[in-house]
Amino acid sequence: MTGRDQNTATNNTISGGNQFGPVVQGRTINVTFKKAAATPVALAQLPPKMTGFTGREGELAAITGLLDPAVLTGAVGVVSAVAGLAGVGKTTLAVQAGHAALKRGWYRGGVLFIDLHGYDEKLVGPARALDALLRAFGVPAEHIPPDAEARAGLYRSVLAQISEPVLVIADNASSEAQVRPLLPGTGPHRVIVTSRHTLGSLEARLLDVTVLDDVAGVDLLDAALQVARPGDERVSGDRGAAALLVRICGGLPLALQIVAAVLKSDPARNVADMAADLAVEEERLERLQYDDGSGAGAPSVAVAFEMSCRRLDQTSARTLRVLPLNPGPDVSTAAAAILTNLPGGRAREVLASLAQAHLIEPSPGGAGRWRMHDLMRLYAQRLSDDYADADNREGARDRLLDYYLRMARAADSHLRALPGMTVPEAFADRTEALGWLDAERPNLVAAVTVAADTGRDQIALHLPLALAEYLSWRNRSDDWLATMTASLTAARHLGDRAGESRALTILGLVLRQVRRFEEAITACQAAAGICHETGDRHGEGRALNILGLALAKAGRFQEAITACQAAAPMFRETGDRHGEGMALNNLGTALREVRQFDDAIAAHQSAIAIYRETGDRHREGRALNFLGTAFRQVGRLEGAITACQDAVTILRETGDRHDEGRALTTLAAALRQVGRLEEAITACQDAIAIFRETGDRHSEEVALDNLNRTRAAQKA
Repeated sequence: MTGRDQNTATNNTISGGNQFGPVVQGRTINVTFKKAAATPVALAQLPPKMTGFTGREGELAAITGLLDPAVLTGAVGVVSAVAGLAGVGKTTLAVQAGHAALKRGWYRGGVLFIDLHGYDEKLVGPARALDALLRAFGVPAEHIPPDAEARAGLYRSVLAQISEPVLVIADNASSEAQVRPLLPGTGPHRVIVTSRHTLGSLEARLLDVTVLDDVAGVDLLDAALQVARPGDERVSGDRGAAALLVRICGGLPLALQIVAAVLKSDPARNVADMAADLAVEEERLERLQYDDGSGAGAPSVAVAFEMSCRRLDQTSARTLRVLPLNPGPDVSTAAAAILTNLPGGRAREVLASLAQAHLIEPSPGGAGRWRMHDLMRLYAQRLSDDYADADNREGARDRLLDYYLRMARAADSHLRALPGMTVPEAFADRTEALGWLDAERPNLVAAVTVAADTGRDQIALHLPLALAEYLSWRNRSDDWLATMTASLTAARHLGDRAGESRALTILGLVLRQVRRFEEAITACQAAAGICHETGDRHGEGRALNILGLALAKAGRFQEAITACQAAAPMFRETGDRHGEGMALNNLGTALREVRQFDDAIAAHQSAIAIYRETGDRHREGRALNFLGTAFRQVGRLEGAITACQDAVTILRETGDRHDEGRALTTLAAALRQVGRLEEAITACQDAIAIFRETGDRHSEEVALDNLNRTRAAQKA
């Protein structure tokens, strides 16, 4: 329907000499609408729809379905309150929904569109908005009351007289108070509200609009260029670079539209060059703007974000500025409270208000966690730089890093705790400690880098040491190697010989894990040398123990046996029964390699006895797997199966997924050898799933080979 058709339909509906007189401030205003009205009506205000609209099919279907006048009846006039980050495409979505509704012939009464400018200095209050809407209906200026309440009454009365549905799109509202007077009273009329805030108190279907994925973002860019110049293949011909460009823009439609405008204005510029220009974070926001001649209103991501931040109170603004200090992809409420130096409950309120304004959002990482869009993070970082002194930014960073170290140490204590040991009250048990470490791992690893880069050597030394056991459990070898390398560097900066020896020992362990055996040997030898020099017998035993593991992996089995045999009495001498058990277990591994199976079995059994004595269920599970391997090698297959089944049970119970996979692999091999092939296949498949989950490609290949052998045995 054309605008002229819409206006005629509306006039025919509410004209013909019919009069209505709403009561306004104690008097009646008689307004007569005639077909040839002296005051023109403007009921075809819907902006043009966007060419190449893509990636919003689900949201568009949801809003369009709600716009059907036959679906929604009663007094609720708001169909949908569309909310989202500045530049995410809320207005475009609302306009597209309006066009879809018009195409279905639903709003013959007309469509009104009003920009409420809720986030700039030209905010349109309810009185001004109602004045504009009443004039659009053709109400003469002299009949429009002076105050907002009276205008709202007249507005609802005018709508009540229109039998054909009218759609009002109230764009860019900043609060419920700004838009509530614009809602119709009764009748078939509907309102779509867009806002950067979630307007929770409106009786409306709330819809949060998120960024575009890579495919939709690339399609948007391609469509924009094709409209301008049919046959432009810069995007379609290099979709990989275009996808990178979309990711750099965080899938934000405003940023992508600016990129499209730049590419359209410069047909010689390719997508890869554009992505390279935007890859520099420090310059990205400056590049994501386009001068279209409209001055301050020109498209700009930074300006859009600035407008969103203007309404923040002092505490919320400071919180937004310090959040980028968190080094990882999301932040917990507890960590944010540390950053802001606010009580936990108050911090939660402030974070929720920032989320309501779509400046941050709940993280998929779990309840009580928050994340920020990449471009918003860059903008907040810019603010953080500007207010660094006022916000005591370095003090906030110190508090956060100290918090992460304190909590990591507490969690590590739970992982290492044996029965009867006192553990910090920060976590209820080992499961809760593991859950915290899993959630915070990206932050903790990044915090090590931040500490190292900013000269906080004590944190850079000790935080990796607190994470070592956990990263071993989860087989996060890359993180483990990076953090321990930083720890060693920090120890040397500090001249901390004890810290250096401990870092070298653990570095040797992880180097062995990633199969860099000679480097592992060198690290452990250096650690043992420092401990011998400083008289640290316990530390020397620890280094020799890991050295034995590395030597065995390098095929230097006799040297491995010697190292482990030297380590065991050092632990015994210093009263560390637990360490003695580890040395014996490692000794058993080396003895197996030189086919001294009886001695190996005895060493593993002694280690298991010590672990049971000390209550270390976790290492008991590991040692049982090694014992199972030794039993299998001497043909004691039923003993191997029993040991490995016990190992799987214990390792599953203690949450060590990676070693559970190893025990399943050993179990599968033993089951295959006794002809229990279906059970062996199940064990192989479970092991493969674990190794894929933990990212251990080498162990996955071993398990796959085991599976193939078992299936071949089935066919034989």
